[in-house]
Amino acid sequence: MAEPQQEKRAARRFPLRLPVTVDHGEKAELHATGQLRDVSARGICFYVQSSIAQGSPIGFTLTLPPEITLTESIRVQCKGHVVRVENSQPNGQLAVAAVIEEYEFLPEV
Repeated sequence: MAEPQQEKRAARRFPLRLPVTVDHGEKAELHATGQLRDVSARGICFYVQSSIAQGSPIGFTLTLPPEITLTESIRVQCKGHVVRVENSQPNGQLAVAAVIEEYEFLPEV
């Protein structure tokens, strides 16, 4: 019998199904819209249709709901890089995991 895999995450993940806008490519010239799977203070995992290379820099914008912020909804713009890409989704979407290196809270529109 296999031993259970040890949890490597240092930050709590919040499972959320929210839209996310992603910029990627060498100069962030490629844009994609995806759906968030989960987010933590240090990382994000989301689903997209278009291919994003592991190791590539990305930027993304999402709106955190009151359940997470404990106040009102807050838009956040983040920068980071892709650490893993999985194409095991039955609907053809890719699961992309990224590290968050910088973030900025955006003013309300």
